[in-house]
This record gives sequence, structure tokens and C-alpha cells, in this order.
Amino acid sequence: MTDRTSAPQARRQPRTLAITGGKGGVGKTSVALNLALTLARDGSKVLLLDGDTDLANVSIMLGRYPQRTLADVMAGTSSLEDVIMTAEYGIHIIPGASGVDQCVDMEAADSLRVLKALSQLEKRYDYVITDTASGLQATGMHMIAAAELACVVVTPDPASLTDAFSLIKLLIRRGYRRTPSILVNMAQGASQARTVFQRLEGAAQRHLGISLHYLGGIWRDETLRQSVLNQRPVALLPESDPSCRQFRSLSDMLNVRFRQISPKKAGVAAYWYRVSGKGKVAEPSAVSEPSAGSEPSASTQSAPTSSEPEAVAESDIQACQRLIGDLSELIAASGDASLLRYEAFNRFFALLGRTMDEDTVEILQTGLASLPWENLNQDQRRQFATHLRHLAREVEPVSAAARASAPTPPAASSRQEPYYDRISFGEQSRLIRALKEQPSDITLDQLLRSLSRDDRDRN
Repeated sequence: MTDRTSAPQARRQPRTLAITGGKGGVGKTSVALNLALTLARDGSKVLLLDGDTDLANVSIMLGRYPQRTLADVMAGTSSLEDVIMTAEYGIHIIPGASGVDQCVDMEAADSLRVLKALSQLEKRYDYVITDTASGLQATGMHMIAAAELACVVVTPDPASLTDAFSLIKLLIRRGYRRTPSILVNMAQGASQARTVFQRLEGAAQRHLGISLHYLGGIWRDETLRQSVLNQRPVALLPESDPSCRQFRSLSDMLNVRFRQISPKKAGVAAYWYRVSGKGKVAEPSAVSEPSAGSEPSASTQSAPTSSEPEAVAESDIQACQRLIGDLSELIAASGDASLLRYEAFNRFFALLGRTMDEDTVEILQTGLASLPWENLNQDQRRQFATHLRHLAREVEPVSAAARASAPTPPAASSRQEPYYDRISFGEQSRLIRALKEQPSDITLDQLLRSLSRDDRDRN
């Protein structure tokens, strides 16, 4: 049975995933290890490249301390098979994979020897997962580019979001053309995870003109924290355990995402061979990737030199974001910002009103929900709430019976007749009586507020 299944696996490339983060401490190594174990638990063959540091953090989380790393393979003192560690559920781990960038500093024959061995090895697996180095190092950039899918791990910590945004911005500037996936770790729940993702995606859309993919969230719990201290990943717990189930959901989401993108025809080793030229690693701009069908194999005898990514025409979204940015700077620099804001918002709403459809309604609802209402004082809140109630009555659908009983407006005028708000101010006779009793110097706003307060006090 094993021989029959290994043949087709040797002929295909694995699905490759780079798990990265803008800063340390976001839990990406824990995510990489638990995800690898979960996939292997389902029967997949998984290779985990520990590319974080030469300290082999993945191995430490399993309570193991490897005697050999990829550096020994490059030195010629060990074979790649000797370096591989086998963990639970049969996953294979290569510690010290961050040393692959040193491979291109070797003599051409030795470099090709190591990369060919890695190329042959990775074809045995269904998944190759790389735990990359944190931050903006060139090696980490290349590891992300070598994989067909990048998963950026973030936490609700604002510093994590800032660093993740810097990482994504650097990738885009250096030619990365795929859509990064975002995993929110250490979230309090689904609502917070989604909110954290929306904040990061909003910044990416505004400043980079790109959209991100939401891969899911991992909730903060004591079991997960203890698993790191005990060096026993939660993916080894019974499948009924809530912490273990989280990674089951994550593996399902990952496979859905993989089905949405085309598999690469060359693996991690082929990428490293391609970006190296005569023993020199290409500049970080080499993260620009051609289409999957055009990638050379690891056995290619001549590697093309990398170049800066070609300039692309500005998209409609990018043009819109640029114009909004210009408008924002204009308003901020103006001595009469209130007038400019009034003019800009009136024109925006007039533009929206040209087509009143479901999209327009959703835009208005989202815009209103995003405003910081907590910054209003009590009088401003009361005034705006009254206005919104009036607006709601205008928008609310009118029943057929009410339309039939309503008087027909004159043909010469299509504008709605004004009406008196009895809900807020009571009967008109009461208002007339109150007007006669009030001092002559009271303003109409003060009078109406006092009437509203009287109604609330009676209720």
C-alpha cells in the first residue's frame, strides 16, 4: 500500500505555506507546529521547515534538541535524511532551515547538491510549511516568496498590527503579487478577531490599494499557554478538546484557501536556486514571482537574474485612495477646514445618491457605524439621535393601508409636506401654552429641549 501511494506523491509538488509575522511573540511557531500536526493527524504527509532561527524553536516546543541542522548538510558532514526529525503523527522537521540562504554562498556544485536534495525531498509530501524569521530580514522575505501562500500572524496588540502592516508594505514594494492571508492569534473571541483583521485590511486598502484574506482566528486560552510551557502542543490533545478543535478549523480554512489558488509547479528549493546567481543571493526585490507555470525546476543549469518588478498601471482603487489622501491633506492644511469638510461630504453624499441601491445603503450603514459616537457630548448625542429618528420615519416603508388613506399631494409639487413631531413634543396645544408661559429671552432650542425632558420625566 505504501509503495502505491508514494508514486503519485513523488510526481507532484506539495502545497507550500509560509507562516510569518511582523514581530516576535505573536505565536507563529506555535501556529506552524500545531497546524502541521493537525494536517498530519488527518493522514497528510507534512514537512515543517524551521526557518525562524538556528536555535530550532520548533524542536524546542516539542521538548527536543536536535544534534544536526541544515548547516551540517551544507558542510557536507550529514545528509539531508540524517537531519530530518520525526515527530508525532509522522511529521518531518528540518531544523535550522533559515540556513538555506547560506547555501548560495557555497561553491556552485555544493549548492546544487543541497538544493537538489531538498527538491527531491519535498516532493514526498502533501504540505511543506515554513516557520519564517520574524521581521523584515531578506531571508524571511525570500521564504515568503518561495511559498504559494503566506500566512501573516497578528495579535490584537497594536504593535503587532503596525509591524504586520510594515511587512506587507515591504512585500508589495518588492514585487509580491499574491494576496496575503491573515491569522489573528490570541484573540478574545470571533468578534475581536474579525475586528483586528478589519483594522489591518482597512489600512492595507487605504495606503496600499490591496485587499487581504481572512484565514481565521485562534482564541486565547489557558490550555494553549500551558502547552507551550509544557512543550506539548495542543494538537496532540484529544480531538474533542476546544484548543485542539481550533486548529482543526484552521486546517479546514487553509484547504479551502488552497483550493482557490493554483498550485505552483516548482517547490521551495527551485525558488532558492532561481534567485541565486553564481553563488550570490539576489537582492530582496527578488520576491517578485512569475506565474506558477513559468518557474524553473531545481535542476535548471542557468538561473535568471532577478530584476525590479515591472511598473503596473494605477488601478481604479489605487487612484481613489490617492485622491482621498490628497483631499485629507488639503483639509488638514486648510485654515477653514470646516467649510472644506462640509463641501466634501455634501458632494460625496450627492455622488452616492445618484444610484440608490443595496450597495449605497450598505455604504451608508457602514460609514455611520464606523463614526466615533462616544466623542459627542450629551447635547450633541440628543440632537443627532432626534435627527436620526426623523430620518428613520422618512425611510421606513409605508404600509398599503397608510398610503390609501393618505391625502393625495398636489400635482404641482412632489415635495413632502412638513409635519409636527408629536412623539418628541406632545400635542400642539401644549406647545402653544408653553410658548405663552416662557420668558421672552428663551431660545427655541432651549424650549424644545425642556419639553423633551418633561416627557421623559413623566415616562
